[in-house]
Amino acid sequence: MARPQFHTLTVKEVRRETDAATSVAFAVPDDLTETYRFTQGQYLTLRTKVDGQDLRRPYSVCVAPDAGELRVCVKKMPGGRFSGFVNDRLKAGDSLEVMPPMGRFHAPLNGSEGKNYLFIAAGSGITPVISNIATILAAEPASLITLIYGNRRQRDIIFQGALADLKDRYLDRLCIFHVLSDEAASAELLSGLLDEAKIAELAARLVDIDHLDWAFICGPGPVMDGGKLALVAAGLAEERIKIESFGDRPFASAVATPSRSPIDAQAAEVEIILRGMHSKIPVPFSGAAILDMAQSAGIDVPFSCKGGVCCTCKAKLLEGEVEMDVVYGLEPDEIAAGYILTCQSHPKTDKLVVDYDG
Repeated sequence: MARPQFHTLTVKEVRRETDAATSVAFAVPDDLTETYRFTQGQYLTLRTKVDGQDLRRPYSVCVAPDAGELRVCVKKMPGGRFSGFVNDRLKAGDSLEVMPPMGRFHAPLNGSEGKNYLFIAAGSGITPVISNIATILAAEPASLITLIYGNRRQRDIIFQGALADLKDRYLDRLCIFHVLSDEAASAELLSGLLDEAKIAELAARLVDIDHLDWAFICGPGPVMDGGKLALVAAGLAEERIKIESFGDRPFASAVATPSRSPIDAQAAEVEIILRGMHSKIPVPFSGAAILDMAQSAGIDVPFSCKGGVCCTCKAKLLEGEVEMDVVYGLEPDEIAAGYILTCQSHPKTDKLVVDYDG
């Protein structure tokens, strides 16, 4: 299996969406059109040097596949080096390294079927959600969508105009409920934080769970975790819930900082298979993950967020056992098939064989 590679793309447009969020459109050369053809809800991994440091981050495509452009949205995070660079310094004509689209935050579409969808988003979690919504409304003329979107204030609502346009265009098929935590909302029901209790209340009063086909959740931890718990408790099957984690999961730079020495008596022998090459490295049973130690050994392993979210570092475990800190980026069937997130994996046996090509 060929690993996707970075390509250098020119920034076509930088557009301010809110005081703290900027969308970036890329010019895609004709010879890379197929490479960057995306499915709704997918993300791009961006890479650049900021003040001499190599950084990479995953950002969701925020338009539908038929929009005629490749665009992501970046919310400026406190202390965020990459997000600060995009919001404060990036301009049209600049170049960024961009990995082809990845991700599975979408469901199969069928224009002859009418389905019921629920989307729950908070903050910049709207970016893959609006891509899905616009696509579904156009591709499935009989489908109905409910969006519950949480923000602190009205002015923080990303794509407020685009959402209003979709609502006007699909008046009878799209219901949008804005939930505000730091500002008075139109009704008490729509005030407060999108935690488990609030989502449970909203779902009970606004959604027919028994006739729901799919639920999509994208946002920080309390939204993602609380939303799933609330919907499962309400009777929705877990396999009908798609989750994309945003906002408060850890991100790391390309510089690995192992907590223990690579030469350690309490280390496993890990064979890394990447692009047909086999390399053996020691990885401690506690401390740095497989990905960190591979980087320390000079192996150019693929990664993006290093927080267990994006799945860029996924590999197949051919031999041995590992323990993973988190598994947000993997589906249950992938775990059953032997796939691991190397940024989250620590050895449990003396020998491992990890195949990035598998």
